[in-house]
Amino acid sequence: MNKAFFLLLFTVSLFLISPSLYAQQQSSDKKLDQIVAIVNDHIVLKSDVNQQVQQYMMQMQRQQNRQIEFGKDIWYTVLQNTIDRYVMLDQAKRDSITVSDAMVDQQIDQRINSFIQQVGSEEALEEQMGKSIVQIRADLRESYREQMIVQQFQRTKRQNIKITRPEVREYFEKIPKDSLPTIPEQVAVSQIVAVPPALENADQQARKLAEQLRDSVMNHGKTIEEMAKKYSDGPNASNGGRVPMMALNDLVAEYSAAASALDQGQISQVIKTNFGYHVIRLNKRQGDKIDTNQILIKVQGKSFDEEAAKEKLRAIKDSVQNNKDITFAKMARKHSDDPNTASQGGRVLNPESGERLISLDKLDPAMYRIVLLLDDVGDISEPKPFTMGEENNTKQAFRIVQLDQRVPEHVANLDQDYQRIKSFALQEKQSRKMRNLLAKLRKEMYVEYKIPVPDRYINS
Repeated sequence: MNKAFFLLLFTVSLFLISPSLYAQQQSSDKKLDQIVAIVNDHIVLKSDVNQQVQQYMMQMQRQQNRQIEFGKDIWYTVLQNTIDRYVMLDQAKRDSITVSDAMVDQQIDQRINSFIQQVGSEEALEEQMGKSIVQIRADLRESYREQMIVQQFQRTKRQNIKITRPEVREYFEKIPKDSLPTIPEQVAVSQIVAVPPALENADQQARKLAEQLRDSVMNHGKTIEEMAKKYSDGPNASNGGRVPMMALNDLVAEYSAAASALDQGQISQVIKTNFGYHVIRLNKRQGDKIDTNQILIKVQGKSFDEEAAKEKLRAIKDSVQNNKDITFAKMARKHSDDPNTASQGGRVLNPESGERLISLDKLDPAMYRIVLLLDDVGDISEPKPFTMGEENNTKQAFRIVQLDQRVPEHVANLDQDYQRIKSFALQEKQSRKMRNLLAKLRKEMYVEYKIPVPDRYINS
């Protein structure tokens, strides 16, 4: 991967951020540096717009998996979006909207860390970018700050826009009857999860190995990097167990507590989390973020008491079905091992909208197979296995699922789909109000086009 392409991919994956940061990296061709617009004290170069058009087309091609044809519609739309961004930025400053240094640094660190994981190390990223991590952060900071201020301005304005029931009805009634969508069958479900406990001897073996590896580091001249590469079960083992700078809240509680108690360069005792046994070295701390290396020893996957987990769930199901004072939600809050659903009574939410009702085709395959066997509202499944977690931090678990509601396929209507229709109506109103606000602000501020621009792009 050449440096120019990697830089473009890197910037696309961050945001469509303020282009001024990258203007210096454009061709020295004078034609590309033509001024195309001025917004108050901001200058928009043709090269700025060209760069963003290229980024936009790459994003669309990745998302749609097809070639995107360049057209003047795209170019003029990007130009207008750039002007609107500066308009919103200046109005946000007038409204005293700010973002903290910590928030900016957190966003930058998250993106940089994701790229470090992709390329394997900080050194590899620095080589690809042709600059140090410190310089990358410094170059991005002001552009990120501007982008986040604009986003905060948009959120603030949108949050102040409300919608009434009559407005929702008016929105719905304007939809032609033959254009009303068919809403597929939907369900609301809840789950209680049990993670199989480790068999005692397997747990002891994992802890013993972690202690031996710590001893090798502390007393026998080994480094945590070489021990991690040879023995760690963590996703970062090949990188010497390096966990780049992360916020304490983004790490599991036990790991955060143990690491934050260390002095720089100090190595922890063996600690246990849901992922196994860890030995941690604190490399650096900046505020509430830490940079660490770890050795992770997982309890062997085949050494878990799966029957104990299933028996636990069968007992819970029996209690719910045979005692009217015991509800599925209460048992989920008390006994479920899934932190994402336990606190809300086991309710599984639509990952895209956050709503209770989920279309059958949006259920994960394992959940879909369970729901197909539940006939009536209130039915509870037998314990079924599934994989809990994301990416490398996954573990085998079991769950029982209760069918809370079933809505058959139907044509959209206000009675059954009010919340969904309200959401669309509100989005339409917010977009309309924001367009009107931007048109008003453009008239109040100094906006000058240095090239001919068709009215339909200016007034859109």
